[in-house]
Amino acid sequence: MASGAVALGACAFLPPSLPEDPARELAAVPFFPQTIHHCGPAALATVLAWSGAPATPEGLAPQVYIPGREGSLAVELVAAARRAGRIPYQVPPTAVALRAELAAGHPVLVLQDLGIAGLRAWHFAVIVGLDDGRDLVVLRSGTERRRIERLEQFVASWKRGGNWALVTLPPGQLPASLAPGEVVREIEEARAFLPATAAAAAYAAALGRWPADPTVLFAAANEAYAGQRLTDAAALYRRLLAAEPDAVAARNNLASLLLERGCVAAARAEASRALEDLGRDPARHGAYRAAVEDTLARALAGSEAGGTVSGEVGACAPPTADTSRPL
Repeated sequence: MASGAVALGACAFLPPSLPEDPARELAAVPFFPQTIHHCGPAALATVLAWSGAPATPEGLAPQVYIPGREGSLAVELVAAARRAGRIPYQVPPTAVALRAELAAGHPVLVLQDLGIAGLRAWHFAVIVGLDDGRDLVVLRSGTERRRIERLEQFVASWKRGGNWALVTLPPGQLPASLAPGEVVREIEEARAFLPATAAAAAYAAALGRWPADPTVLFAAANEAYAGQRLTDAAALYRRLLAAEPDAVAARNNLASLLLERGCVAAARAEASRALEDLGRDPARHGAYRAAVEDTLARALAGSEAGGTVSGEVGACAPPTADTSRPL
């Protein structure tokens, strides 16, 4: 987490006014006026309710509010978002990233330091609009449904808050500002809190946006494998290997999957190829040696035991159908 992850949210404010303009701000984002020291629960309830999750500051306060410190930790907001069935994505610490998320229709939860003269006053708020033409930011903040701040003033307070920002999205939606590897990391962090169908939806969305990205393909294949969707997993591993034949981890996982399906000869061939690739580049792939050797040993043992193809016709052959679409 950014440095704001260890900060606490207490709360305060004041500046200009501006008529509401749905073309410049996310007017439909709900508003929960905070009670004393409860800017964290109120801000989190705002983004969760916007995403369709049932949420109120009162319901969230026991999860995120720390009475002894009169505030909320950013890390607790992240955990509560995951418990609500949403995937929290930490937004890159730039105004460009904030603009991208708002343009995608995503309200952004931010941490500000509203203190003066060196005194800290941590505050969580939600950005719903950024008017570049007039250098203004619109927030759901404190007891104000539309808190208007000068862009320069906001950027300064956000910087003092560690430039910490978060969007919380349903599993089938993706942030606008993150790279594929960052999206995969956040999905993986949230997986323990999600039902299998939600994790699958998150990876289907990632595959739809980045169908050829190796990190997305590998993570989506592993998720399908863990969910015992073996046909999908095998197709994804093969898509990755078609683009990156020396992806040892993917080849080893494919070999292990083939063994589960009773495809002993195919598993042995994949594991042997993985071991060869590992030998050509041990500095890069050395961490996988034990796993590859174990897979190959199990494949050889299966051959000696007379293993055969089980169940599904053609289960051991690479698919002939087009697997370029997201699964």
